[in-house]
Amino acid sequence: MAEFIPVPPFDLVVFGATGDLSLRKLFPSLLHRYLDGQIPAQSRIIGAARSGLDTEAFRQMVHESRGKFAPGACVDEAKCAEFLNHVHYARVDATSPAGEWGALKDALADGNGNVRIFYLSTAPSLFVTIAQRLQETELATPNSRIVLEKPIGRDLASSREINDGVGRVFDEHRTFRIDHYLGKETVQNLLVLRFANMLIEPIWSRATIDHVQITVAEELGVEGRAEYYDKSGALRDMVQNHMLQLLCLVALESPNSMDADAIRTEKLKVLSALRRIDAKDAAAKTVRGQYKAGLIGGKPAPAYADEVGKPTKTETFVAIKAEVDNWRWAGVPFYLRTGKRIGARRSEIVIQFKDTPVPIFGAGAGAPNKLVLRLQPAEGVKLWLNMKEPGPGGLRVKTAALDLSFAEEFGGVRYPDAYERLLMDIVRGNLALFMRRDEVDAAWMWADALLAAWEQAGVEPNLYAAGSNGPTQSALLLDRDGRAWWDPE
Repeated sequence: MAEFIPVPPFDLVVFGATGDLSLRKLFPSLLHRYLDGQIPAQSRIIGAARSGLDTEAFRQMVHESRGKFAPGACVDEAKCAEFLNHVHYARVDATSPAGEWGALKDALADGNGNVRIFYLSTAPSLFVTIAQRLQETELATPNSRIVLEKPIGRDLASSREINDGVGRVFDEHRTFRIDHYLGKETVQNLLVLRFANMLIEPIWSRATIDHVQITVAEELGVEGRAEYYDKSGALRDMVQNHMLQLLCLVALESPNSMDADAIRTEKLKVLSALRRIDAKDAAAKTVRGQYKAGLIGGKPAPAYADEVGKPTKTETFVAIKAEVDNWRWAGVPFYLRTGKRIGARRSEIVIQFKDTPVPIFGAGAGAPNKLVLRLQPAEGVKLWLNMKEPGPGGLRVKTAALDLSFAEEFGGVRYPDAYERLLMDIVRGNLALFMRRDEVDAAWMWADALLAAWEQAGVEPNLYAAGSNGPTQSALLLDRDGRAWWDPE
């Protein structure tokens, strides 16, 4: 059983505290960490937003969100009430002058040297303004940290503008750019799997690996994010951050240590080696899609254009054949795929190995070995091997999985989810699972080049039915290479 070690006392200010992310993820995550004894009694959690609430009304809002988004979070209602006593509210309009931030200054008074954290769960357009106000009001103390939710900008230029503005107040070592995928148990386990097992690392290269697939599929549509999403699309929303980070963790070389900058430097090397896709290759190496009406779980699901309320060319699905130009990965394609309104929610990484040199058991006997790391919904690792099927009457080869289900192997214990783990790392000052500025720049350079290539080549979204696995052109992307997507369902 894992031991939950308490973190130092802290004051956490959540800007955008009445928003969906805060109520759905942040406050339930903090409650879980409190129940496991990681949050000291001297800590304070302050919600900051424009809404005309007082502390009691906000506590009631947090309590109701617990019942909705974390219904099994608390058996002992007294402990839940105890947690709520640490929650406070300050009415703050992020765009107002510094002189109108008195409520937050009062809420943070008498901090007794606590680590101070400002979590910006707001639109990226407010990041610089909030940082400036924190400096003007002298709330940004030397031991303060700032947390930036993705996306950081919508291209390289806007990303640099945000990072420059925030960086004038918070040094790089006090800036935490959060990507919750990096907090998932299986993602972190990828590093342990690779670098703590001599069985794995020697075969982790073009010598034995045929290709890599990374899939992030969602059943949900845009929900309440239509205005934001239609200006971003799947490439900006998912590929530029989540999926490139997963690709980096698969492809990076061994860091010299688990120090934050050692890991992040190796990720930067991968991003720098990622081949840019230009206009002449855009149609052959990428697929854009947009969902039309269909069925999700047997229930009707509207088309994206109907949810947005207008015809639009924004992509809700992207498939990409990416290539890393270095000695380890030359010739090994990385197929990336992400989409909304897909038939089943799942996120997984598939490492497919090459065929054996000579098929001594006959053509078509068995299948290539695969290592499948599932991030969600049920985290775990499966290694698909070829075995002799039991029984008389000849030798028959059957493909079977060695299955490490986290729920079964470590059953009976609830482990922290991604946000819980990342929030505690912020308090500790551990930057290993957060993006460094040069990583963000490199990812945007690659994404900007692809966006420009789509524009120049006139690549438009292909329609796919809600509830499917995406447009047929996605399957053809791999079929042209003699490969197929791993879709076990």
